[in-house]
Amino acid sequence: MLWLCEAKHPASQAVAPTSEEPCTFQRKQGECCTGAWPQPTATQLSCRTSSTSRIPAFIYTNSIDGAIKDIFTEIQRRRDRKVIYFDGWDGFGAAPVLRYMAQELRSIQAKETPPELYFDTTIYIDCSAWENRREMQRKIAEELKLDPETMAMFNKQDEEDDFSCVDHGSRDVIPGVSRVIAQTLVNKKFMMIFLNGSDEEIDVNGFGITPTYWDHVILWTFKRRTLTIHAHARPDEISSKLRYTQLFLSCLWSTPKIKGSSAFRELLCAEAANIVARHLWMRSIDLTMVTECFMCELFLQCSFHSATEFGWVDHALNYWTCDGIIKGDGARKIISDTLHQEIHWDGDASLLEEVFAELVEDPEAPFLVINEDSSFFKKRPYCRWICVTSKNLPTIQENTKEILERASSMFVALEKSDNLQSLPNGLLTQCSNLCVLNLYYCAFSFISPPFLQCQGLRFLGLDHCTHDNNDEGDNHTIWACLKSLQVLDLRYTEWDDILSEEKMNIMANLRELNIEAFMCWQLTSRLHGRLRYLQKLRIIKPTHHMVNTTLKDWHNSFVDKIDLEILDLSGNRDMKNLPGSLSMAKNLQMLILDGCDELENVAVPNGLPSSLRSFSFDGYGPATHWESSFKVPLEFTKPMQPPDADKRDAKTSKISLQGCTQLENLFVRGLPNLVELDLSGCAIKILDLTTMVVNVPALKRLLLLGCEKLRAILWGSSDSLKNLELLCIDTRPKRTFGFTEPSLAKHTQPSLAKHRHCRLQLNALLADARLARSLHPLVNNQSYDDVFFNIHITSSCEYGAVFQFDASGKEISEPENQRHHVPVSCYGDVSIEIGNAPMLVFPQPPTLSDHHIEISDGSHNSLDSELTSDPAGWIGLDGLVAFCTKSMHVHDVSTSVIMPSRWTSCRLNWCRVERCPNLDTVFSRTRDDHNQLEVIWASDLRIARCIWSKGFDRRPSFGNLLHLRLRSCPRLQFILPVWVASFPSLKTLHIIHCGDLTHVFVLDENYPEKILLHGVPFPKLTTIHLHDLSKLQQICEVKMLAPALETIKIRGCFGLRRLPALQGREPGMKRPTVEMEKDVWDALEWDGLPAGHHPDLFEPPVHSRYYRRSRLLRGTVLRYVLAYILRLLIAETSMSFSSATQSPLTILPLALPR
Repeated sequence: MLWLCEAKHPASQAVAPTSEEPCTFQRKQGECCTGAWPQPTATQLSCRTSSTSRIPAFIYTNSIDGAIKDIFTEIQRRRDRKVIYFDGWDGFGAAPVLRYMAQELRSIQAKETPPELYFDTTIYIDCSAWENRREMQRKIAEELKLDPETMAMFNKQDEEDDFSCVDHGSRDVIPGVSRVIAQTLVNKKFMMIFLNGSDEEIDVNGFGITPTYWDHVILWTFKRRTLTIHAHARPDEISSKLRYTQLFLSCLWSTPKIKGSSAFRELLCAEAANIVARHLWMRSIDLTMVTECFMCELFLQCSFHSATEFGWVDHALNYWTCDGIIKGDGARKIISDTLHQEIHWDGDASLLEEVFAELVEDPEAPFLVINEDSSFFKKRPYCRWICVTSKNLPTIQENTKEILERASSMFVALEKSDNLQSLPNGLLTQCSNLCVLNLYYCAFSFISPPFLQCQGLRFLGLDHCTHDNNDEGDNHTIWACLKSLQVLDLRYTEWDDILSEEKMNIMANLRELNIEAFMCWQLTSRLHGRLRYLQKLRIIKPTHHMVNTTLKDWHNSFVDKIDLEILDLSGNRDMKNLPGSLSMAKNLQMLILDGCDELENVAVPNGLPSSLRSFSFDGYGPATHWESSFKVPLEFTKPMQPPDADKRDAKTSKISLQGCTQLENLFVRGLPNLVELDLSGCAIKILDLTTMVVNVPALKRLLLLGCEKLRAILWGSSDSLKNLELLCIDTRPKRTFGFTEPSLAKHTQPSLAKHRHCRLQLNALLADARLARSLHPLVNNQSYDDVFFNIHITSSCEYGAVFQFDASGKEISEPENQRHHVPVSCYGDVSIEIGNAPMLVFPQPPTLSDHHIEISDGSHNSLDSELTSDPAGWIGLDGLVAFCTKSMHVHDVSTSVIMPSRWTSCRLNWCRVERCPNLDTVFSRTRDDHNQLEVIWASDLRIARCIWSKGFDRRPSFGNLLHLRLRSCPRLQFILPVWVASFPSLKTLHIIHCGDLTHVFVLDENYPEKILLHGVPFPKLTTIHLHDLSKLQQICEVKMLAPALETIKIRGCFGLRRLPALQGREPGMKRPTVEMEKDVWDALEWDGLPAGHHPDLFEPPVHSRYYRRSRLLRGTVLRYVLAYILRLLIAETSMSFSSATQSPLTILPLALPR
């Protein structure tokens, strides 16, 4: 289209040049030196007073090349001004000017001339699609080509912020990256050209760029993904936002009519080139196509949309493709979707009307607006798009025949009235090239419509059209015009016959069908076997219902709709179920059910398609207008909460989006009867219950099983989900989460039977411990006795079930497939056979509590950091462990810490720790150890030196400790330090295979002095089992008083010299039984009967028939047998080798095992 891109600016030149190419735009001779340029207005000059340090400057040019030259002049002339804002021509054209400047500066950098414009580094940053300051920093780092380690900081910090529920728009720069940027640019002459898509000026000092101290120049403009033309008052508005800018540059139009001139069209081409350059894969497309899309959007916005006040601009994407602006089948959809997000005119409505009016006056304009004041005698050789708002249709038909022959799109908008004006019969007879037709408030014969002659019609839109009874037409009309139809849009037009089965059979190429305020959901029963290539189907806000629809046809309506991408059934208030065949729409990406009040459940037998990306169910009703993209309708298009919201009766009780692995966008609101929401398997990263799921007061069950990408849950106010009873989460990767309702208690989903006194049950399997940050506020905001939780942190899929709550109200029991049967030793089977079983049976682990946390193999490497944060920031796993957990099980993890730093807990009852090879201490020292521990159960801690470390002043503690059980901790030196006067509740002491253990209890750095004289009482200790503790000298470093002792079983503790004293034992109690080796018993030291420490106070010891004396070599029969067999095998192999090589055989001696 020459009118848009003239010969001196061909499309090929508009593609972003390389850094070696000069700017393609050439200044016209004498352009900036001649002509009567207007002076700045008072409003424009007012920006001078907005800041004492900011200088306004005006550029008098109409071309990009002229603007670039004058900006360079200002940069050289005002070297002390390092931060420069460029406003373009009333906001228009600023972005392409800055982009071409970046290319020119790179060319200068390559040639190093002229020296005053030479910069060591020049970068161009396009943040027109603004996200946050961090994304801007990321783009700067990419342009500077920082090292991979630095670039990895972005993903790491973004992931961390996701788990911390940091709002995406408020994410700030990363200080570590800023330091690297500062080091990279120090002592360098640097220029950054920047498109700012935010609403605020950016202080670049926080990014590592310092114009104040170094020769760093920032040239920038406000620029979003829109075409902006603002009124003259805008510079003052912009200037009020500027705090760091030192120079304000703007261009002035040479004449009032410049907006409709060739200079304006050049700028428009440059804006199009800017979009193409932003997307590398688009650089091969024709720039004229993008520019035509710009003009088509402006034409629709200022003509048809202005006349109808309806959101027809949302159809722009369809207009581009159906009109033939965007060509090609392969990339057409991708290009049109991309341009639809990029192309939007923004600015004062009156100013846009002024621009459009000037463009319309050009006889070579591609569009024509025919209203009451139009003259139809002007020739329009390039006119393609026509908008008719005049009532004088017969005159129009007579005077625009030549124009109508060339028209590809036609929009007719007549006056609203009770008696609509009829279209002339032959109005469209000449429109042989017509591809797009929109009729608004028109009357015509539905039997023989005027567009029957339009054989190439691809888009047909009818809004508030009626049947003209005065023109009955021909009942034998041939509807060949429907063969090429791709989009049919019917709004408030009751024309049932055009959707008859006969007509649908003709529409073989239909891609999109939109019906508003006419037919209801039952229309889909006609779709079975028809419209096979349908991609978008909207049947919304029906006014009446169909009859004679069979249930079979309804359920089979989507069997063959494999290309369907969007399904919108908003406002179908009497629809009770979704069709079962919807699961066969394998490419469905958006499902909208707003206002479907009678829908009982959102579920189909085989599940909704896994391709679903967006879902919306708004109980307050349908959105005001719909979007063409795959995102749910924007919040401002949604209806406000109605006054009778509490009285509305949306009946939906369950929404199941289980298995929708692509689902990212979700909106559920105003469903008072919704009980269960199943999002299992969805791709939602952050579940925001303040914006995504709101006003669902009856919600009881929220299921998030198999949500691998879930990183955070935002809960909102405490009243938002006050009736929530069950929350199930499983974020492990590659998890099979399929289940059906009857098998809830058997498989992945836990039983729904409640604990007797529980209000909320939380069952969670977390692949990443950081997700606990979202669970802490949920638990913390509840009454402690009202919430029971079972949280398991692991990425392993070996754990097949979430723990279940017993309906009887008893404590939770661990499923059989997760129980850990502890082997007592490497050769436990041999030991049992020779009669040592009573000594080696290790107690079963304790049962789980109703506030339980388990951490096991596969836990994310963030576990240590989640448990070592500052106590002031205990908002995640650390807070749950410290303040909420009753039982804890940690096993098979490489963490070096399992308790929060400066650990304190008044709730933890038992702790079980197993197979943690890097754990040095289970409980680190702290100043606040007032604990409620009842059981300490530890096993296979390879390097642990103690269970509880020494140090610091402590409160009275261990008052509830009942059982101390340890196994196979070979480096353990002691277990608990003694800083308390007694262990009043300890009943059992069971320790085996801890070779370096010298004392179970040792004195702490601070302890009561009286225990040195009187000893440490253990008034309830009844059982002591000690096995294979070769270095054990004493159970307690000071005197140990155990008056209630009943059983002592000791084996392999050859260094033991003292047993507990029985001082204070009640008269008549049976003497404690003793089992140990005779050598050990004989070597014990005694304090005498007065001290309650004498062998006569114990039953005669039982000595096992099978025990080894301390002087014997260590080993077992099995070791000897295995060693002998090994030597025989070696000898046999050696003999074979010797015979093969004829070398002498060396017989290896048999070495006895130690």
